[in-house]
Amino acid sequence: MAELPTTARVVIIGGGAVGASSLYHLAKAGWTDCVLLEKNELTAGSTWHAAGNVPTFSSSWSIMNMQRYSATLYRDLGKLVDYPMNYHVTGSVRLGHSKERLREFKRVVGMGRYQGMDLDILAPDEMRSKYPFLETHDLTGALYDPYDGDIDPAQLTQALAKGARDMGAKVIRFCPVTAARRENDEWVLTTPQGEIRCEYVVNAAGYYAREVGKLFGRDVPMMVMSHQYMLFDTIPELEAWSKEAGHKLPLLRDVDSSYYLRQEKYGMNLGPYEKHCKAHWVTNDDPMPEDFSFQLFPDDLERLEWYLNDAVERVPILGTAGLSKMINGPIPYAPDGNPLIGPMPGVPNAFEACVFTFGICQAGGAGKVLAEWVTEGQTEWDMWSCDPRRYTSFASDQDYCVAKGMEIYGHEYAMHFPKHYWPAGRDRKLSPIHDRIKALGAQFKPYNGWERAMWYAKPGDDISEEATQTWDRKGPWSPRIEAECLAVRDAAGILDLPGFSRFRVKGPGATAWLSSIITGKVPKPGRIGLAYFADDKGRIVTEMSVMMLDEDFFFLITAATAQWHDLEWLRKLKPTDASFTIDDVTEAFSCQILSGPASRAILAEVTDADLTKPWLTHQSCQIAGKWLQLVRVSFAGELGWELHTKIEDTADIFDAVWAAGQKHGLQPFGMEALDCLRIEKGYRAWKGDLSTDYTVLQGGLDRFIDWSKDDFNGKAALLKEKQLGVSKRFVTLVVDAGDCDAPYMSTLWHDGAVVGETTSGNWGYRTGKSIALGMLRADLAGPGTQVEVEIFGDRFKATVQPDQPLWDPSNERLKA
Repeated sequence: MAELPTTARVVIIGGGAVGASSLYHLAKAGWTDCVLLEKNELTAGSTWHAAGNVPTFSSSWSIMNMQRYSATLYRDLGKLVDYPMNYHVTGSVRLGHSKERLREFKRVVGMGRYQGMDLDILAPDEMRSKYPFLETHDLTGALYDPYDGDIDPAQLTQALAKGARDMGAKVIRFCPVTAARRENDEWVLTTPQGEIRCEYVVNAAGYYAREVGKLFGRDVPMMVMSHQYMLFDTIPELEAWSKEAGHKLPLLRDVDSSYYLRQEKYGMNLGPYEKHCKAHWVTNDDPMPEDFSFQLFPDDLERLEWYLNDAVERVPILGTAGLSKMINGPIPYAPDGNPLIGPMPGVPNAFEACVFTFGICQAGGAGKVLAEWVTEGQTEWDMWSCDPRRYTSFASDQDYCVAKGMEIYGHEYAMHFPKHYWPAGRDRKLSPIHDRIKALGAQFKPYNGWERAMWYAKPGDDISEEATQTWDRKGPWSPRIEAECLAVRDAAGILDLPGFSRFRVKGPGATAWLSSIITGKVPKPGRIGLAYFADDKGRIVTEMSVMMLDEDFFFLITAATAQWHDLEWLRKLKPTDASFTIDDVTEAFSCQILSGPASRAILAEVTDADLTKPWLTHQSCQIAGKWLQLVRVSFAGELGWELHTKIEDTADIFDAVWAAGQKHGLQPFGMEALDCLRIEKGYRAWKGDLSTDYTVLQGGLDRFIDWSKDDFNGKAALLKEKQLGVSKRFVTLVVDAGDCDAPYMSTLWHDGAVVGETTSGNWGYRTGKSIALGMLRADLAGPGTQVEVEIFGDRFKATVQPDQPLWDPSNERLKA
């Protein structure tokens, strides 16, 4: 067994497939002074009992990228590192029972094609050519993925570890980390074999990640599920077919019934994700053991009876096989089912690569992403879907994690419809006026735990969960959203917007520092403006509103979900000797948007503020005897203000504005209407239109770049791109759409070639058009160019619009 070195550049804690892949990719990047510490033997956690399926399918663009990379890596890994591996690329057949499921499949086919994968849709009469034992009478179709397969998880882990060792990295087994401390800007990790100092540390501890996180003062948002699968004896009919065909059956997934069925030698492996699932290690009488290496939970076959019966009806030969073995092991779950890969929130030089529900198929890509985070401080693909900072402190509550983990597990293959809001773990953070807007009919969805109104139902509207299970634009919500948009257009609307992330930056040098890290100009006192933050490649890290109260005194306001991400970005760029402070004051304030042509008249009745102040100004004033900051901006694109209030004063101010607004036609509106309104103005949304997948120039944000500044973050890269010319350009498209608007990452076509992608899409009720924002090949970005948008497998004509808002292009209404 290798001796523990006293120092390393990076220490990885956890020796499963993800930890080994992280070590391999760090070494591959040239960081060979890295050590992996495993408390037992490699693969002793979830890896050893994992089924080893390797799908590429995902409805998430970034996770599909990650899984595609894994599948590509695994094909050649054994030969590359000289280690024997059982990797069977069998393909897979994913069954659909409904029109909505087929739409999901067609969307994924389009995404896969863009990523270079040739996926296909099978009609019911084509399925038996791929899977001859299948009953197809009640199916609408299937997705065929030729890249799917299965791998031996232990062999995969050992191959990655061998490859890393061959490049100079070290693996130390039977060496748990028992303590961690910060000393002289280094981590000092304590183990039974002694201490090791390192510059960076990575938590890759799988279902023990929460325990390891505590060593660093981090409460990892996760829980542990009991996942079972069943192994069946040899089936003579399957053995005969397989020998004659010369290959295994494709992996079968009945996603609407919620299980997979895989050929295992000449038998089968059935793995359900049952709705009546079980969490482990969450109660006092079921504590997490100190060590669960190579152990399983007792069998619980009753939970799986329905799924077994359903699988036998779908593939009758399964009913002839004897059950040979049950596997029931721990699988970690984050509240949204995605892993945690990236910076450990609030902890310097610490990273997470943990809580993988599908660790085998994601391990290869996760190692690549983690290595990029550590060595470069940024990743090739925008990985917000897996970034640990997508959660804040509310998500560490164990009851919340258990509720969400069980919900995700029981709906593992669920479709994520645009108007469906998952019910578990709700009401974590409530607006001061939550009761008031709920009484008005608000239908809620959480943003960083804050419940926000999405739309307002009327008595008799169908607000059931079933009604939302559609990709169609129209539903019980559509007439209500339209009425909300038109109220903002014709009179006034008020939107409750709790949870805006806001940071107070104050002190000597704050203005100069802010100027050096944003691409554009810092606004003057009394003004507010948008600021874009670029990384050193010129890519869009985030967007914030900068409200300057005085010289060297700002409030920076950003998306609710960006709270920990943006705060960490600011603190990372703050000089160590700076005299100014950065404080997170998110929890102290709330906000309402008041917008529409009658908004000035409404405010005139409740405040003596100067309502003639122009667009992009702000002022302190009072309503109902309470202080607020009145900001002349409107994401809805009409005359309007944001009312920034202290939490304790919000209800009184809202009540006064609401009462004054009744004779002016004031109506409540929700986030769904706001999205329709903002897209008509071409306003970008974070982590859709604005992400590190695009540079500031590609994003069409040239007007927010001040080239005259001596320097700013990303300037060199943007100057180079400007000289060479951008490869793609942000565009607004009007789409001749059918029943659905273009979702995120819908493919753009021109003359039979893929030429771009959408970044968001919605219906504009003021313009009466389906609108998509997107990135298009630069030579096609001129107004009037005709392209096609692929929406759920069908292509619809779309026209590139001039570089100006579709609604009120000269901003006359906004500036009125």
